[in-house]
Amino acid sequence: MKVERELPSREAYELLELTADIADKELAPRTAEFEDQGRFPRDTFKLLGDVGLLTLPYGEDVGGGGQPYTVYLQVLEEIAARWAAVAVGMSVHTLACHPVVAFGTDKQRAELLPRMLGGQALGAYCLSEAHAGSDAGALRASAAEAPHGWTARGTKAWVTHGGQADFYTAFLRTSPDAQRGISCFHVDADTTGLSAGTPERKMGLRSSTTAAMNFDDAPVPADRLIGAPGQGLPIALSALDAGRLGIAAIAVGIAQAALSYAVGYARERETFGRPIIEHQGVGFLLADMAARTEAARATYLVAARRKDGGQSYTRQASVAKLVATDAAMAVTTDAVQVLGGAGYVLDHPVERLMREAKITQIFEGTNQIQRLVISRQLARAER
Repeated sequence: MKVERELPSREAYELLELTADIADKELAPRTAEFEDQGRFPRDTFKLLGDVGLLTLPYGEDVGGGGQPYTVYLQVLEEIAARWAAVAVGMSVHTLACHPVVAFGTDKQRAELLPRMLGGQALGAYCLSEAHAGSDAGALRASAAEAPHGWTARGTKAWVTHGGQADFYTAFLRTSPDAQRGISCFHVDADTTGLSAGTPERKMGLRSSTTAAMNFDDAPVPADRLIGAPGQGLPIALSALDAGRLGIAAIAVGIAQAALSYAVGYARERETFGRPIIEHQGVGFLLADMAARTEAARATYLVAARRKDGGQSYTRQASVAKLVATDAAMAVTTDAVQVLGGAGYVLDHPVERLMREAKITQIFEGTNQIQRLVISRQLARAER
């Protein structure tokens, strides 16, 4: 099913057409094989960087594509509909680049961004720890001042691209202060003392490597501190709203893929002399799936428009993440139901899509955390 989109310019429509063409020709034919084998598609990110799809939400002044978030997110959605793990990788890379773009010095931007935004260097985001997922203030991995700059110690958990990335945006404790004790660092992958743990064995997104990253007295040069010492938590939080919109768009892409496949199957599969889509039980199920998918898309676009307009969008980002990921879980589950027994076997992609949808309700802040954010925003809202 082709998605009917509302985009701000002819250039944006051409960009979405290019994205869909690349995704259909270069991504979709390899998705099942790489997911089954748990192979990381490093060359795919090089391809996306070469055609400019890794630079989109950043300004042209720093070498980015200069696209509004309403366009960037729909690009992510198109990629996710073919290969969710790659779309997650794009979103994480965008997140990892944010601190240098928004808080780096002119020298840091000039030195680091050409490779980061051009696709030559793939990034990872090291925030969570085994005991500190959504509670970023409880981080223990640390960096101590040293003659060469800083020495990093500790372990970061659940790192997307762990062991595969070329650089790691790491948030490390530099003082015991609860509010101003975290700092942000840009750490090169070849840093002595930096190593990856055994990749996690996951339910879905198996081609996206997730691993712990160990800092064993790893030396970090002084000029790799991003922002001021103690500014790490505000830096991390400034990127999370945008990251949640990325996950919302990816969830919609997963839901759209499941809906499209289920509709196609229901048009072809016949029982009692007619296609099952003409039976009300199935037809209404598909209608609900379509409604959830379109509503979720509209919700993330509302938040993206606020971001593009310079308005606060924290609550709207959490709403979008909550609505879109819950929709993806419901739609993919119903897609399996539409296919019946066929939906439960590996011959059809809907079982994989259902497994992939589950993680969207968990990372970038669980949906329980999103409800906490929304409720706190409501408590502080003007009457």
